[in-house]
Amino acid sequence: MQLIRGIHNFQGQGTSPCVLTIGNFDGVHLGHQRILARVKEKAREQQWASSVMLFEPQPMEWFKPEQAPARIMSLRDKLTVLRQHNIERVFCARFNKSFQSLSAGDFVRRVLVEGLNVRHLVVGDDFRFGSGREGDFAYLQQAGAAYGFTVEDTPTYLHKGERVSSTRIRSALAQGDLETAEALLGHPYFISGRVHHGDKIGRTLNAPTANLVLRHAKVPISGVYAVTVTGAGLKEHAAVASVGTRPTVDGKELRLEVHLLNFEGDLYGQHLTVTMKHFLRPELKFDGLDALQQAIHQDIQQATQWFSAKGLL
Repeated sequence: MQLIRGIHNFQGQGTSPCVLTIGNFDGVHLGHQRILARVKEKAREQQWASSVMLFEPQPMEWFKPEQAPARIMSLRDKLTVLRQHNIERVFCARFNKSFQSLSAGDFVRRVLVEGLNVRHLVVGDDFRFGSGREGDFAYLQQAGAAYGFTVEDTPTYLHKGERVSSTRIRSALAQGDLETAEALLGHPYFISGRVHHGDKIGRTLNAPTANLVLRHAKVPISGVYAVTVTGAGLKEHAAVASVGTRPTVDGKELRLEVHLLNFEGDLYGQHLTVTMKHFLRPELKFDGLDALQQAIHQDIQQATQWFSAKGLL
């Protein structure tokens, strides 16, 4: 998969034709996957490149960062899943003041036609674009007739009679409902990151943890989970993870801390993927480190029992 970042790097003249879809693709859920399947199908038919255009940051994070929803996926995790779906090209546009000010007409001409050589465009049924969200499906159809590309929309994807959406997935994750989230995502919920040095409190509590850097200030989950860890030579290794601000020690920043069961080793600097398997409890503020230590060891015991019951330990 080829990744091109920044519209100044979209190649322009000589770029091979592509079938394109555009959006945030946060979570790359089942609705997104239906769009990707159609992009790949059309690309195979015409022997054009299957392509996705993303925004970084996501538009809401640019316009109203304090009101922006929690990210389901970091850009890196999103690219990992798109690669698994065999998308050939990903164009990542930096959403900034310059990009925001593009009119619908300029976006079509400069980005889609001159930049990406789009021959066919697949969009969701609620797609809007351009300064002031002036562009819509009807606008794209008219522009396509003028510039020589075709456009199709995709109907809403339903699961159990309800629309699959990133908002619905965030709600399920916030409630610890991993089963519903996985059903809507089409894959288990995971977070990846690189292990960095923390404050070593876990070691003093006889429960050392790998501390993963979270790329965004908000994630849709919090609490304690039974998880599996993959990376650094590990594959689906059983573990227990805590996601939150650590109120017992007056923590401020959001952290993902993972204690691997039956493991000894140095993971600093390694990139790990943590897959949420089972919600154990919400994040709580305990009355001192002794109470916290007792709770952590109860979490480890519960996670161990859960993995054993599933035949995974």
